[in-house]
Amino acid sequence: MYESYWQLREKPFESSVEGKFYFPASTHQAAILKLRYAIENRRPAALLAGESGLGKTMVAGMVRSVLDESFRPFVQLSFPLMPVDQFMAYLASSLAGGEASSRSGQVSQSVDQIERFLTENGKHGRHAVVVIDEAHLLADHRMLEAIRLLANFETGGIPGMTVVLSAQVGLLPVLDRTPQLEERLAVKCLLRPLTSTETADYVDHRLKEAGATRPLVDADAMGTLWELTGGNPRRINRLCDLALLIGYAEQQQTITAGQFEAISRELVTASPE
Repeated sequence: MYESYWQLREKPFESSVEGKFYFPASTHQAAILKLRYAIENRRPAALLAGESGLGKTMVAGMVRSVLDESFRPFVQLSFPLMPVDQFMAYLASSLAGGEASSRSGQVSQSVDQIERFLTENGKHGRHAVVVIDEAHLLADHRMLEAIRLLANFETGGIPGMTVVLSAQVGLLPVLDRTPQLEERLAVKCLLRPLTSTETADYVDHRLKEAGATRPLVDADAMGTLWELTGGNPRRINRLCDLALLIGYAEQQQTITAGQFEAISRELVTASPE
């Protein structure tokens, strides 16, 4: 809607965009490096933790894009609330490349299917990667035991896959109470918000990748944006997208600090006057 007004080729702050919009913030770069270490060295499990909106899904996607074809299949499961038997059946089907199914079955049958798949996968020199999104929902003891079991699968003495738990920080105390699983984690990556400087660079980067040829956000507005969003990329995206829309509607030349504040108050927090 507003792209032509701002002379952009596309919207710069969409939540699901091409890799060119990836901004190498230090926290994300460190997480990618650690996860690559765990996966490429065929470690059994790893943890990627952070509050909602800090970029866990994006980091997992970037890791997938830099791994070579020997680290396949790469399965990303958006963890639904389901019993252990359904989850194991769902995983077995996903690894095999079939249509994911969560139909109940015997856990032992699913475990056997997973083991046979990993053995055959290993014979071809491949190592599977399983990313479990929303892993902070793994509060059930049986489910945690199932995840520990998955991390124990080995082929020729080497783990047949790396399980990456992608979770909000609420999983950390749960893992502290589950030492048998916690000790299987080769690395722990804790994402943090962007700094004020990173926030400004992040916004500039995405605008330029979308086609901006001039500054669209006042330099002194970047600090306000950081304060309003806490450096959370998802909140930054939302507020900047709304600012570009309102700026277009009001025929503004740039986005100011006052506009960020007004939009945050009126459209995001919906605070009463």
